[in-house]
Amino acid sequence: MNDVIKISPASLSAIEAFSGLPSSDFDVISQRLKANNYKSNQHIITLGDHSREVFFIISGTVRITIYTSGGKEVSFRDMQAGQMFGELSAIDGRARSTNVVALTDAVVASIHADTFFKLLADYPQVNKFVLQQLTGLIRKLGDRIVEFSALSVKSRIHAELLRLANNNKRNDNTAEIIPAPTHQDIANRISTHREAVSREVSELNKKGIIKRNEGKLHIKDISKLEALLEN
Repeated sequence: MNDVIKISPASLSAIEAFSGLPSSDFDVISQRLKANNYKSNQHIITLGDHSREVFFIISGTVRITIYTSGGKEVSFRDMQAGQMFGELSAIDGRARSTNVVALTDAVVASIHADTFFKLLADYPQVNKFVLQQLTGLIRKLGDRIVEFSALSVKSRIHAELLRLANNNKRNDNTAEIIPAPTHQDIANRISTHREAVSREVSELNKKGIIKRNEGKLHIKDISKLEALLEN
C-alpha cells in the first residue's frame, strides 16, 4: 500500500489538463485529488482491473504496456510529468485495457470517475482538453495502423525514433531522450525483434544522425531522420 501524500495547489500548474486554468482554481481542484508515491517498476494500473480513477503524473515517467498471450511485452508509450492517463475506463466503465508501470520513481495524483465528471462539468477548459486528448489518441492509433500495414521494419524504426524526437526536442532539429530506450523497448513498440533495431541504430549512429551515451539518446539531426522515412 502506497502512502497518500499531499500535493500543493502550485504543482497543478504543470499538469497539462489544468494549465489553462487560473491559479485560483488550483486550491479547489487539489482538494479533489489524492497523490501516491510509486517506486520504479511498480504497477499503477493492471490490465483487467475494474478501477475507474483518472491519473495525473506529478513527477517521474510511466510506461503503458500490454502482454500478448505468449508473454511478449508490447509497449504503447512512455508518459512524462504533466500528462494524464486512465480516462478511458473512467468514461466507459469497462475494465482496464493496459498495464501502467512506473518507469522511474513517480508521484501520481488520481481522482475517481464520478469526481472527474464533475470536474469536466465545472471546468469547460478541462473538458476541452480531454476531448482533444481522446481525438489525438485516435489519430495516433490511425497512424500506427498505417505504419504497420505500409512501412518496412526499417521505416517503422525511423518513425518511432521521430516520435521520440518530437516529444523531446531541444530545438528545431535536435532532441534528447532521457532515459534512452533500450533496443528491446523500441522493438516491442513496433512489433519487431531487437536485432533489427540494433542493426539500424548502428547505421544511424555511423551516419551521425543519433548518438547514445550516459543513458541518453541524442537525435542529432531530425531533418535527416525525416528524410530517411520519406524515402
